[in-house]
Amino acid sequence: MKKLLLPILALVAGAFVSVAQDAQPAAPAAPAAPAAEGEVAKILLGVVPNVMQFDKKELSVKAGQKVMLLFKNEKCVLQHNVLLLKPGTKDAVGAVADKMLTDPQALAKLYVPASDDILVKPNKLIGIGQSDLLEFTAPTEPGDYPYICTFPGHWRLMNGVMKVTK
Repeated sequence: MKKLLLPILALVAGAFVSVAQDAQPAAPAAPAAPAAEGEVAKILLGVVPNVMQFDKKELSVKAGQKVMLLFKNEKCVLQHNVLLLKPGTKDAVGAVADKMLTDPQALAKLYVPASDDILVKPNKLIGIGQSDLLEFTAPTEPGDYPYICTFPGHWRLMNGVMKVTK
């Protein structure tokens, strides 16, 4: 059995190296504009394949506005999630997420660490061709709220800011 697995593993490893070498960062997408007051902010957030980045680095909503965020992974072979955090907490939550690598229940927890700094949690991890609809009310306090993917090692590259305005 080992003789069969080694060539397969070599092919898979070679494919990942090839994909990583071919990966080109995509041009940043324009930030999602805030909806008019009283309207639901409908936001589409995607994944840039092979780059471990969200397709938008900035989103914008009104304070207290209802938000429907559709997170889609159309072509990336890796799994992802998206969490909305309190301002200034990206590095702290990311560090706690890194520690989940040793947690045998991490996958069952969707790689969402225990932290009071998380405002919105995902419903699921999404793989290629999947999506997750997050419905929430934007914070009432204007500010810059980071969003990150906490799948192991992703948050350092896979992050953005939701600007909450008056």
